[in-house]
Amino acid sequence: MMKRVLILGSPGAGKSTFAWKLQSKTKLPLVYMDQLFWHANKTTVSKHELDEKVKRIVAKPAWIMDGNYQRTLKYRLPKCDTIFWLDYPTEVCLAGVKARKGKPRPDLPWIEEDEDPEFMSYIAKFRTVQRPILVKELQKYPNKQIIVFHSRQEANLFLHKIR
Repeated sequence: MMKRVLILGSPGAGKSTFAWKLQSKTKLPLVYMDQLFWHANKTTVSKHELDEKVKRIVAKPAWIMDGNYQRTLKYRLPKCDTIFWLDYPTEVCLAGVKARKGKPRPDLPWIEEDEDPEFMSYIAKFRTVQRPILVKELQKYPNKQIIVFHSRQEANLFLHKIR
């Protein structure tokens, strides 16, 4: 049974939405990495402060944590028992970011009003730049339960089956 869960994938894939839906089914405590990293004024915590926050959370017996923050995977991967990877096409992720513009989100302390070209470029390159790094990291943990979804339909079907 899953108790310590990571949700990974490109920005715009719907990690936070999946996390929220999973939390509503499992009742596990939900932690958004973006909330740990960002202040409401769009400034960030220091790397050290983020690391300390993450270490405190992963020491707990149960949690769902969404967000890549690859630098912190060294703390999170060893402690999790289940990994959900939303491995969606680039177009789906770009559309996801565009669709959430101007809408409140539980994972961020502000509403995104504008499209950030640098962020969109990061997403456009995610499959070729970030994805191989993520694959390499996940291969270090062959005994973890890793569930990969290639579409939102697959993810929603999985969630529907959880009682």
